[in-house]
Amino acid sequence: MELKNLTTEKRNEKSRNIDEVSTLDMLRIINEEDKTVAFAVEKILPEIAKSVDIIAEKMKNGGRLFYAGAGTSGRLGVLDASECPPTFGARFELVQGLIAGGFGAMFKAVEGAEDSLTQGETDLKERNFSSGDVLVGIAASGRTPYVIGALTYAKSIKATTIALACSENPKIAEYADISLNPVTGAEVITGSTRMKAGTAQKLTLNMISTGTMIKLGKVYGNLMVDLQATNEKLKARAANIVSEATGASKDEAVEALMKSDGNAKLAIFLLLTGLSKSEGEQTLKNCNGILRQAMEAVK
Repeated sequence: MELKNLTTEKRNEKSRNIDEVSTLDMLRIINEEDKTVAFAVEKILPEIAKSVDIIAEKMKNGGRLFYAGAGTSGRLGVLDASECPPTFGARFELVQGLIAGGFGAMFKAVEGAEDSLTQGETDLKERNFSSGDVLVGIAASGRTPYVIGALTYAKSIKATTIALACSENPKIAEYADISLNPVTGAEVITGSTRMKAGTAQKLTLNMISTGTMIKLGKVYGNLMVDLQATNEKLKARAANIVSEATGASKDEAVEALMKSDGNAKLAIFLLLTGLSKSEGEQTLKNCNGILRQAMEAVK
């Protein structure tokens, strides 16, 4: 393996003497390099948009989204997946993250796990991955065997495959229908892809999951109307969301939430239309849970 040929393994001339400068100058070097990441992601916005449209359509037909990666890439996928249920009220199974080495690898590196070409396929089969699902394989270097194995299997059963890498001409792109390739260049600390590459991956995954959930109607305006109010902070946020969306007072919003069993979207709908709970639930169901469509339906 010739790592020097990988973009993510090249030496960054701007940080060559980072261990000799003041603490403030050290952080300035890191910050200046971090500023370049958003521009790298900007270049692939059309490909991200295409991915979002495909994933949303697959989900409307019962499909799921899977992320697969190793190390930092795997952890970022698991993180993005785990945040979808509380933020968007998504079913736990709808977005899933797979990491080489399994659950324990989230907290402690599992040596050699990423080098298996077969484990990715095994992990997907254990989750009953099917042709109606979508797989996003994540690898900063673009060559991780675990990710290649997962993408190869997904492609073999005709599932949609997406590759996310931060190195030029990534190997995993060969196994994907869509290649997302924000090239972030040499890292401040040579080869430390948890830095710029990891940031680019986080930005891209944020767009993929958020964009998909918006397309599925889980956002009204810019309000997360399907959030799960599972703690006091989120209960207060739900009340604020209902109040913002309807102009109702805080007390009216809380009352509407109680009437709606904590469902912010339903509470908003009932306040705006005056429908009964059963009527509101049925209308939203008929409109696939999309609040704007439901509002149009009762005009």
